[in-house]
Amino acid sequence: QVQLVESGGGLVQAGGSLRLSCAASGRTFSTYAMGWFRQVPGLEREFVAAISYNGDSTHYADSVKGRFTISRDNAKNTVYLQMNSLKPEDSAVYYCNVDKAPYYSGSFTDDWGKGTLVTVSS
Repeated sequence: QVQLVESGGGLVQAGGSLRLSCAASGRTFSTYAMGWFRQVPGLEREFVAAISYNGDSTHYADSVKGRFTISRDNAKNTVYLQMNSLKPEDSAVYYCNVDKAPYYSGSFTDDWGKGTLVTVSS
């Protein structure tokens, strides 16, 4: 089982930036890919970005390509999501999760944190 704690959310104006962090514990963090997801109340959770176990490979949803950057620091058991040029449609609760493989496989665990709320005003 893994414990995930997301932070860094907040209220920002359109065009602004935020950096989210996700601290992981309870599992060998550096062995698995990590991902970010987001969810708007009433809608399904959607994939945002993923990074391989060593950071040499990343994947992004089309909606955030060129604006968001995922990174990780295995020494700190932390994964980050730098979000630039934010849009109102980026408003959601953002969650991180652990992939079941070293490289992005699309198969994540059932261990979700509480998430961090991002609100982008127009």
